Amino acid sequence: MRILGLDLGEKRVGVAISDPEQTLAFPLTVIFRKGEEEVMETVKELVHQYQVERIIVGLPRTLRGEIGREVEKVQAFLKRFSQEVDIPVETWDERLSSSAAERLLVEAGVKSKRRKAHRDAMAAAFILQGYLDHQRRTT
Repeated sequence: MRILGLDLGEKRVGVAISDPEQTLAFPLTVIFRKGEEEVMETVKELVHQYQVERIIVGLPRTLRGEIGREVEKVQAFLKRFSQEVDIPVETWDERLSSSAAERLLVEAGVKSKRRKAHRDAMAAAFILQGYLDHQRRTT
């Protein structure tokens, strides 16, 4: 079974997926936000399509680890979304995931216009990979 990773942004939602062994995370797609319902429906379709058993959502804490306004938005989304799916939905610290994704894309030579399209899915992969690595170390 696979795990889905989400990086919730104002305009886009980055999506990543694990391999069936839950060892590696891969960028999957970007959902352009038109409304919360559409995002939820698209994620539910991905859950079904990839036989996902768990969803990990990036929690945007400050660099000091504090909770800010963005965290409240994510938690409100999670509260509604958790009622829509029958699998566990958890959060994972996403600090620096977007900047790490941006840095990797720059180093790979991806042009500025294309980076924006890939950054959110790559950030979701960083979030999910952090969760997967932690799970392996603690089990």
